[in-house]
Amino acid sequence: MSLRRIIKTVALVAAVLLSGLLVWLWPDPYRIVRADFDRQRWMAGLKERRALIDGDRWVYAYNEDAPDDAPSVVMIHGFTGSKENWYPLARRLRGRYRLYIPDLPGWGESSRKEGADYGFVAQSHRVAAFAEHIAHRRGREVVLLGHSMGGGIVALTAARYPFDIHRVGLFDAAGVRFKDNAFGEAVLAGKNPFAVNDRASLRRYIDTVFYDPSTKPMIPWPIDGIYIDRRRRDAAFEQAVLSRIGRSEERFMPGEEAANIDQPTLLLWCRQDAVIDDSALDLYAAKLPQAQRVLLDGCGHMSVVERPDQSADAVDQLIAKGQAR
Repeated sequence: MSLRRIIKTVALVAAVLLSGLLVWLWPDPYRIVRADFDRQRWMAGLKERRALIDGDRWVYAYNEDAPDDAPSVVMIHGFTGSKENWYPLARRLRGRYRLYIPDLPGWGESSRKEGADYGFVAQSHRVAAFAEHIAHRRGREVVLLGHSMGGGIVALTAARYPFDIHRVGLFDAAGVRFKDNAFGEAVLAGKNPFAVNDRASLRRYIDTVFYDPSTKPMIPWPIDGIYIDRRRRDAAFEQAVLSRIGRSEERFMPGEEAANIDQPTLLLWCRQDAVIDDSALDLYAAKLPQAQRVLLDGCGHMSVVERPDQSADAVDQLIAKGQAR
């Protein structure tokens, strides 16, 4: 076969594949993002499952390949986040514990209801129901981990459902009046500092939540445009949630009620967190004298992504502590 004919054949195959890709993406361009999430889940050794709990459809990743007496570790993501944020940590915990990593209702692939409340209090009720559905039906200890907004939700859940949650991990958790920074001032001014509506704001968002350059995600074309379109459509929802967790009477409830948490607790922050200033660690620690405190250096708000090895070590120490109630 001549070189010219080979080139024509390759070009034809490429055209057919591209046409097929465009047909697949046409009804829902976000499919390409979900396909990458599926790849990440597979790389982390996780499977996916759905559950209907009290009228909410939950989509969650899980791995149950662990010893019979292993605790169930439930991981709750933060504002604008998703279950995928926990995958680097899950890869390091897999095999020792049963792992359950949901998209919170309202976020990711889980259901969102028009006009529903997705603030700290409402979500804490939902998380308690999820933990009951997933873990307690198997009669095992529940370790509840939360990052950022998810940390505030977890703090309330542990305080209000103490006999359902046996150990608690708060990672860069919201819910206390930390030292003023640019992010907090923007929230109090009514803005959404995480808003994404173009490539410049996408870069600003990534630079805000990540500190370590080696961990900042690269979002290539055309995925960046598809992601930006999704965030534009979610702008009103994000603002409504931020109004609940950042500007309403709920905003400091997690910290106020943390004194009711007597379970073994982990507090983990990064020193360069530009979202939830590390002064929040001390504020939570004042209410939680039993807490194991970990302050990492050289990382920002996404501790579970930027420092997954140290985060996994801290979770192991939390679980290895004396028998929970």
